[in-house]
Amino acid sequence: MGFLLLPLYFLSLLLIVFSAAVHGANSSASSMTPIPRDLYHSSGALLNEIEALASRHPDVLTMEKMRADNKGYAAEIVVITYNHVKKQTNNKSKFRILLSFGQHGRELITSEVALHLLSVLAKEQKMLSMQPTSFNKILENIVIKVVPMENLNGRKLVEGGELCERRNGRGVDLNRNWSVDWGKKEKVSSLDYDPYEENPGIAPFSEPEAQIMRKLAKSFEPHIWVNVHSGMEALFMPYDHKNSTPNGLTSRLMRYLAHGTTTDYMYDIAKVPMAFTFEIYGDLSASSKDCFKMFNPVDKVTFNRVLNKWVATFLMLFEMVPSRLHSIHLAVSSVKLVPIGGNVVDGSLIGDSRESKKIEGLELGMQELRTYFRLFLLSSVLLMFMFCSRISKSKCRPACPNLAI
Repeated sequence: MGFLLLPLYFLSLLLIVFSAAVHGANSSASSMTPIPRDLYHSSGALLNEIEALASRHPDVLTMEKMRADNKGYAAEIVVITYNHVKKQTNNKSKFRILLSFGQHGRELITSEVALHLLSVLAKEQKMLSMQPTSFNKILENIVIKVVPMENLNGRKLVEGGELCERRNGRGVDLNRNWSVDWGKKEKVSSLDYDPYEENPGIAPFSEPEAQIMRKLAKSFEPHIWVNVHSGMEALFMPYDHKNSTPNGLTSRLMRYLAHGTTTDYMYDIAKVPMAFTFEIYGDLSASSKDCFKMFNPVDKVTFNRVLNKWVATFLMLFEMVPSRLHSIHLAVSSVKLVPIGGNVVDGSLIGDSRESKKIEGLELGMQELRTYFRLFLLSSVLLMFMFCSRISKSKCRPACPNLAI
């Protein structure tokens, strides 16, 4: 009898441990905020609504689907082009803007902003602060390409219950799959770096989504690139992979480094003059395990505020940039650039390798002007952003969580 009591005792202990584990798992699951279906479209519904929007406004909106595959994995990306005056076939004469939303599956709010922006561009939604005549004038000289959901396959995983998933359908972080500084990893012990979340893939551009976006950028040749994310409220410019800006100034607030990012490629390789990453929302009070709440607003008031605020910010960007670019062109034409290693005397160059040095000086001057313009543009948008959202000083401190972008 004594021999039977011992196994029964251990069996009862095992049942207690198992019950505690199940209770803990259920408790953890219940602490995660589900997707509020009354606020957010499913991926299919959102893309269908965008397609219907384009079909209702063929005079200004066109839709195309770009596909690619690699080793049995396929991806499709919807691209919407806004062109206010389609009769002008030469889009190269216009100012070109490329916007990407939904690169990470869990950031649903970004795709909702894309839909709202397209609705405003098509004039189905109105911005109270914008007069119709002013609105039309802003848009007549620009062409905008919008990728509303770059990572459809990853988004479907989130909708299936994997609310913390940021990667694509085969586990690769699309914002680490680009060639600039690809594959470099921060120390695993660093709180900023998660090798599981930030899997860069087996090689640069191994992922069909990244291949499609590279092809789009090369063919469109945008003047502005904006990669829209959520998880915090911030605006970033290159570089992501080193702690400096393109002209070498130290970025003291940038404590988190990311390698193989889209924005660094757009600036360094695609030569997009102005490349930015916008982080449009983040709940700093949310638990790190409550991913949906951390990356997306969960109440209607905040949801609508984010949509309206960021659509207004994009419209301001559309208004400001073409005129500023014209000013930069005027400045370039009036500046006498002194080539490195030579001296200018009465307009003539003294020194060897005159042509190469002229080019070197021109490139340096253009780089400096471009950098100063980008800094000016970023600071202007930042001021607008801070004014609209009334961010407290505590949320602008460098102590904000270092979330992977």
